[in-house]
Amino acid sequence: MSRKPLTRLLVTGGMGFIGSNYIQHLMTTRPGVHVVNIDKLSYGSNPANLKNLERHSNYRFVKGDICDADLVDQAAADVEVVVNFAAETHVDRSISNPGSFLESNTKGVLTLLELCRRRDLKFLQISTDEVYGSADDGRAFTEVDALNPSSPYSASKAAAEMLVKAYRKTYGLVTLITRCTNNFGPFQFPEKFIPKTVILASQNRRVPIYGSGRQVRDWVHVQDHCEAVDEVLERGRSGEVYNIGGGNQVENEHVVKQILKLLGKHEELIDHVEDRPGHDVRYWLDTSKMKDELGWKPKRPFEDGLLETVTWYVENEAWWRPLSNERVLSSTPWKYKFC
Repeated sequence: MSRKPLTRLLVTGGMGFIGSNYIQHLMTTRPGVHVVNIDKLSYGSNPANLKNLERHSNYRFVKGDICDADLVDQAAADVEVVVNFAAETHVDRSISNPGSFLESNTKGVLTLLELCRRRDLKFLQISTDEVYGSADDGRAFTEVDALNPSSPYSASKAAAEMLVKAYRKTYGLVTLITRCTNNFGPFQFPEKFIPKTVILASQNRRVPIYGSGRQVRDWVHVQDHCEAVDEVLERGRSGEVYNIGGGNQVENEHVVKQILKLLGKHEELIDHVEDRPGHDVRYWLDTSKMKDELGWKPKRPFEDGLLETVTWYVENEAWWRPLSNERVLSSTPWKYKFC
């Protein structure tokens, strides 16, 4: 399958964890690429993630909400492709404040799809493995399995996917969807599982684990995810969905113990806390379609990537310290009413 070069992209949510890593990846590997980044700079975003690109002639940042049709239309004046990373992503926050997730994750996608329909642009929706629900029957989900979301977050992402599929069928829009497993790596918001564990343990504070800690997640390094997105965007078939995963099925408690070991901390720091409502037991994706059709597979072993990630957070306290407060580092953040 031939490679169609990336040229001019609108990347939404580009100040967030995965979006900023993807823009860094683009600017490093595609010297001629032009990127417009729209981000409303909410809690999960950080301009420091892309500070090195502020004066780059091929990069432009636009502060704004993807629900703002006029702003999106102006920002996308010269682009050919829209890659949508913009989303409210923290499951715990969706439990306490589901309305904002429907607004950003569903209505925002509708706004972007309308833009693409008017301009005849290609659209790539970055979705999540959580739309499948929990893989409790010992079988990995394939791209044709039914969606069965458990949280307001995953439900809003599933609803967005339905809109993407509808625009493909109704208007003939060129669309792609990726569903990825848990990402880890640098620049991830401190509220997330791995950064929170590193930050708390490095300060000799109690490290919370929901319930038994036996929940299983598949971890993929964010750089592997970025490379997978490139493959899908350039060579994926329109209308298709692609599962992306790292092939690292690990229990949450085991991840915490690995981090504690890397930091030289005792396992007595582990604190089993009240489980959050609707907590899926296991996520598991069949990623053979990515391998067979696009020749992609993850390159970074989990243990190596985890060491690199832990080291990054230890050495970059100046990045995470301003983002961290007691709510962000709470053991049960789903109990807070986030605005």
